[in-house]
Amino acid sequence: MAPSTETPQAALPYDALLLYSFGGPNKAEDVVPFLRNVTAGKGIPDSRLEEVGEHYYGFGGKSPINEQNLALKAAIEAELAARGIELPVVWGNRNWEPYTRDALDELKAMGASRVVALVTSAYSSYSGCRQYREDLAVTLQGAGDLDEEGSTSVQFDKVRSYFNHPGFAQANVDAIVDAYRELAARDGVTAQDAAGATLVFVTHSIPDTMEAASAVSGATYSEQHLDLGAVVAERVEAELGHPVTWTLAYCSRSGPPTQPWLEPDVNDLLGQLSEAGTKAVVLSPIGFVSDHMEVAYDLDTEALATAAELGLAAVRAGTVGTRAPFVAGLVDLVLERAALAREEDVVEAAVGNLGAYRSVCRPGCCRRRDGEDSGVPALCSVGLYT
Repeated sequence: MAPSTETPQAALPYDALLLYSFGGPNKAEDVVPFLRNVTAGKGIPDSRLEEVGEHYYGFGGKSPINEQNLALKAAIEAELAARGIELPVVWGNRNWEPYTRDALDELKAMGASRVVALVTSAYSSYSGCRQYREDLAVTLQGAGDLDEEGSTSVQFDKVRSYFNHPGFAQANVDAIVDAYRELAARDGVTAQDAAGATLVFVTHSIPDTMEAASAVSGATYSEQHLDLGAVVAERVEAELGHPVTWTLAYCSRSGPPTQPWLEPDVNDLLGQLSEAGTKAVVLSPIGFVSDHMEVAYDLDTEALATAAELGLAAVRAGTVGTRAPFVAGLVDLVLERAALAREEDVVEAAVGNLGAYRSVCRPGCCRRRDGEDSGVPALCSVGLYT
């Protein structure tokens, strides 16, 4: 049976929930140190990081991600309270304050022995899943709190990748429908052009090698997006009452030009659509949970400027953020993971054709490159180095 929203508090096997995110700078002085953390081990000079940091400096050096994580934390706490569930929510980041170490210190101070981790990335890939699991393990290892068998004083269970959970899907549908209606109400946009607007799903690009490695989880990173996109587009059509043409594009690629990354870039795609006679587009950042820098710069700044130059009417749909279906879905996922921890039979809700992803990661799951064994430990799997 599915986990009940009336789960008794005594049956919850967790002492706390870790809301685990990427992090971002809060002021201009933070930008280069933050980017050093993000690119650690790659030998990138500060001069190059200053160039990359221009995206942040254009916003005063402050990423919106931290405030959005605080808003999501508050929304999850409110949803838990509304269901009568007392579960402290602790926030930690891989790359900026509060760091993973800070979150672990807070969990230990409250005496937590078993924690459910919720990553603010919906998709299964190295950067969206395994890298967080590695960061947890390496941080614990550095503190002398991880032995060779993977035993720690705090046990972590991770909520599964949730790109195809009904709550995430519905929140995206709602955001896109709002965007189409905004486009239809815009001065100078005909009803025909608004109804015929191409829906462009946008996600963060990753290297082709990481794309190939993501297939160990059951479907590649791009296939996950395409499967969800088909579901969301069909529901958008039903709500709007007319057909919707859709496609998938990528943003935020980095690294040397010689390294292949997933394409097309959203700006290139907009040019192709314009040449093909498209008059209007709706940009849906379906690969992102909140409106952080990749959305604020790559879409709201660059892509919308590209659309304007091409004469395309364009609206950017919202991310799922703190929309009610998404937040309720996250709490459902926590309860689902709790039921699995109690070794109960659970119907794991999922839309599309790929099915629910595993809560305990497969051996070899989501490595950085296909066939590569870095030897870096990763928690929340069937073994420490898998």
